[in-house]
Amino acid sequence: MSSILTNNGAMVALQTLKSINKGLAGTQQEISTGKRVANAKDNSAVWAISKVMEADVKGFKGISDSLNLGQSTVSVARQASETVTELLTDIKGKIVAAQEENVDRDKIQTDIDALRDQISAVVGAAQFNGLNLLSNTEKTADTGSIKVLASLDRSADGVTASDIEVGKQDLGTSASAITGTAQATGGTQMSGAAAGTLVTLTGAATAPTTGFTIETAEVAAGVGYTITLSGGAGELAGANTAATTGKPSEIMYVARDGDTAQDVFDGLNDAMVKHLEANDVDTGELSMAFNATTGAVTVTGGGAGNNVGFRADTYAAAGNTIGGRLEALNEIDVTTQSGTDAALDEIEGLIQTAIDSASAFGSVQGRIETQADFVTGLTDALKSGIGTLVDADMEEASAKLQALQVQQQLGVQALSIANQAPQSLLSLFR
Repeated sequence: MSSILTNNGAMVALQTLKSINKGLAGTQQEISTGKRVANAKDNSAVWAISKVMEADVKGFKGISDSLNLGQSTVSVARQASETVTELLTDIKGKIVAAQEENVDRDKIQTDIDALRDQISAVVGAAQFNGLNLLSNTEKTADTGSIKVLASLDRSADGVTASDIEVGKQDLGTSASAITGTAQATGGTQMSGAAAGTLVTLTGAATAPTTGFTIETAEVAAGVGYTITLSGGAGELAGANTAATTGKPSEIMYVARDGDTAQDVFDGLNDAMVKHLEANDVDTGELSMAFNATTGAVTVTGGGAGNNVGFRADTYAAAGNTIGGRLEALNEIDVTTQSGTDAALDEIEGLIQTAIDSASAFGSVQGRIETQADFVTGLTDALKSGIGTLVDADMEEASAKLQALQVQQQLGVQALSIANQAPQSLLSLFR
């Protein structure tokens, strides 16, 4: 049946042409934007995934900047540590030269003082963007290390940041000092029989012992620790400690931020061994042992006739000065034979301190570089993944565009033919 009111052919042709035009518009949008999924309307699930991944890419770009900054900071500290090691080696050469009696030791001491000042200058200049990893003399908590943002970890529980911690390796030459009055019975930082109380170690057939405990949880930057020896007799007659300005005892240690009870014990033990050796006392006559689990220190005295009074004290951080790990450089004096002998022993430990510092920085710098390379590769992989999800296939879009253009032309022609169909009905009324 033919009708002048309803043209089914034209309606079909019109719907077909609309579909072709819609497809053509979509293809043109893909070509102009370069994206198959340009907004949430195109494909909400894929669009949401791509936006999360794009946010991660932005985050990893920030992480890459953080790693580059951290790498530069650590690199400066490492190079400075290596320079300090070389300067300490030069000082050792001067000390060895001073062993010969037929030399001008005063001039050698002048050279050593100049090298020490140069070390101070290197350490002071070893900063990047105002941060110096070779200085750790602040009494503020959480200043003994820095954290370099290293990664973003996404899981079902959310996103968390992970860091690479870089510990400061103090190579300063400033001297430590303790002021104020010793805290009663060791304060909160120390406990035990010899904490704040003089205990007499009377040598007998069985070596006498006493002890004290370094409270691990109470170790804080600036807290001073001392050991006082008095009333020495026998082999320990020369062990008595002396007090001077800033040094309530020659055996002392001021804690740095990040120190543990082990660090405090090591500092006190090294100072005691150095004191005994300087006074020609056999270190076997008075020794300390440390329990890393409990923080307990066991003090063992000498044999029969070797008596000494032993007391350990703590001093509140306020007013104390944290010294550099190379502060012993200030005590090196090669103008005398005894000073030259002591300096040779001292410089070995200082060189090892600098070597350990350079090694620590080198290890961390290598880790940061590895992480930076990983983040760069991960960012590229994320970008590639996003492209796979949302980018348009330009070859396919080009072929589709040409096909749709031909279909559009044919659709227009078909609609024109369908619109002309009712004209054929006029022949029925002629």
